[in-house]
Amino acid sequence: MLQSFNNSMLELITKTSSDLPADVREVMARAMAVEIPGSQASQALNVIGTNIDMAEFCEGPICQDTGWPTFEIRTPVGANQLEMKKDIAAALEEATRRGKLRPNSVDSITGKNSGNNLGPGTPTFHFEQWENEGEIEVKLLLKGGGCENKNIQYSVPCELPHLGRADRTLEGVRRCLLHAVWQAQGHGCSAGALGVCIGGDRMQGYTIAKQQLFRTLDDVNPNPELAKLEEYILKASNLLGIGTMGFGGNVTLIGCKIAAVNRLPACFFVTVAYDCWAFRRLGVILDANTGAIKKWLYRDTTQSPRAMSVGEGFPSTGKEVRLEAPINEEKIRSLRVGEVVMINGEMFTGRDAVHSYLMKHDPPTSLKGHIIYHCGPVMLKNNGTWKVVAAGPTTSIREEPYQAEIIKRYGVRAVIGKGGMGAKTLTGLKESGAVYLNAIGGAAQYYARCVDEVLGVELLDFGIPEAMWHLRVHDFPAIVTMDAHGNSLHADVEKASATVLEKFAAPVF
Repeated sequence: MLQSFNNSMLELITKTSSDLPADVREVMARAMAVEIPGSQASQALNVIGTNIDMAEFCEGPICQDTGWPTFEIRTPVGANQLEMKKDIAAALEEATRRGKLRPNSVDSITGKNSGNNLGPGTPTFHFEQWENEGEIEVKLLLKGGGCENKNIQYSVPCELPHLGRADRTLEGVRRCLLHAVWQAQGHGCSAGALGVCIGGDRMQGYTIAKQQLFRTLDDVNPNPELAKLEEYILKASNLLGIGTMGFGGNVTLIGCKIAAVNRLPACFFVTVAYDCWAFRRLGVILDANTGAIKKWLYRDTTQSPRAMSVGEGFPSTGKEVRLEAPINEEKIRSLRVGEVVMINGEMFTGRDAVHSYLMKHDPPTSLKGHIIYHCGPVMLKNNGTWKVVAAGPTTSIREEPYQAEIIKRYGVRAVIGKGGMGAKTLTGLKESGAVYLNAIGGAAQYYARCVDEVLGVELLDFGIPEAMWHLRVHDFPAIVTMDAHGNSLHADVEKASATVLEKFAAPVF
C-alpha cells in the first residue's frame, strides 16, 4: 500500500495544469523577445506571459481546456498497477472538484459529461516496467481539444497543397511536417510544437507521436538524420509568418520531436501530434515503498520560476476601441480588422452544444445586440454563487456550420473565439452587421480576471463547459480579425503563408 501515492498524484495533476515546464518557459521567453513591439503577435505574447505568471501564482489552470490526461508510468516488477489506477482516478476526481481541472470526459453516445474526468477510456494509461526497484516514475501530459483537432496523419505517397508529392523518404516526411504546421494556422493556439512518428501502424503512430511530447524542447535527437530534420522543421516553420494565434509573426513553432519505427511494407504513415504553447507536461519520481515525491521532472525546483510578464497583459496604446455590450449595429460596422477592442458589459458563453441547440430552439434569453463567447469555462460554486476559475477562448471553426445563421436569426453583434472562422461566417458578418473578435487562446487566468460577475446560467444540463453562462466583464481585450466589411485577417495570413510554403517545395533532403 503506497500511503502517499494519491496525494502525490493530486499534486502532480495540480502542478501540471497550472505550472509550465522550465524548458517551455525558456522557449516562450525567447519568443516574446523576437516579436516586434506593438505588433499583434507581441500583444498576444504579453497576455500569454501574464497568464503564465497568474496561473503559477494561484495554482489555477493555465488554459480552461485542461485537456485529456495521458499518464506514462514506469514501475518496478511486481508493483500493483491496479491500485495505482484507482488512486490516480481518485486524484483526478478531487482535482476536478477543486477546479484544477475542467470536467472534460463526455459520453460519446449520450453527450453527457461525467463531471469528474472519469469514464470509459479516461484517462489514458501507459505502464512500463523498469529494473529500478526503489522508484516509480509518473509523467503526465494534459493536451487540449484544440490541439487534438490539429493532429494529422499522412499516408504517403500523397499530394500536399502548395508542396506537391510527398514520397516515402525523409524528403517526403519533411513536406508532410511543413504541411502539418501550415494547416494548423492559429486554430491550435500557435506557437505550437510537433510530436512526430514516422512508420508504425495507424494506432501506434499516434501513440508514439504523442509520446514525443514528453521530450524536452531543448534535447537533441540521438539519430543524426532526425536531429537535422527536427532543426530544419523548427527553422523553416518560423519563416511561414503564421505567428502567435495565427496573427502573423516570427514564431510559429517552438519545438519538433521525431521518432521513427518500423512499418509494414504496404504502409508508410507520418503521424503528427500537435501541441499548443500551453504545453502542460510534468513528472515525478516517487519512492516505490511510500509513493512520496522524491524528485520533480521538467521543473527547476531549486529556484522560483522566471517571471514571464512584460508589463501588465495587453499593453495599452491609447488606440483601443471601447465596446459597451449590448452593442448597436452602427458601432459594429465602424470596426475594422486589426483594431483592438476592450469590452465592458455583458456576454454569453456558447460552444458546440449551445450552437446546435440554437439551430433548433429559441435562446433561453434574448441575444439581440449581445456577444457570444466561444468558451467552456472552469467554474466553481460556493454558497450558491458561481465563480469563474478559468475562461479562455475555444477554437471557433467548429461552429462554422451554425454561426452565420445564429447571428442572423438572433441579432448577435459579435462573436469571440480563437483561430478565426470560414467563408460562410464571413459572409454572414457582412450581411448581418457583426464582427469576429479573436481572444488569446490559453489565457484562461487573464480572462477570468476580466469577469466581474456571473449573472446567470442556462442549459446547465449540457455540463459546465457546454452551458450558456451569462457574464459581466470589464476591460476584456480582443482583436478584430473578421469585420462587417468582408475582411479576414485569418484568410490573409493563410494565403500569405501558403505563398511562403510553396517556396519550400524544392527538395532539401
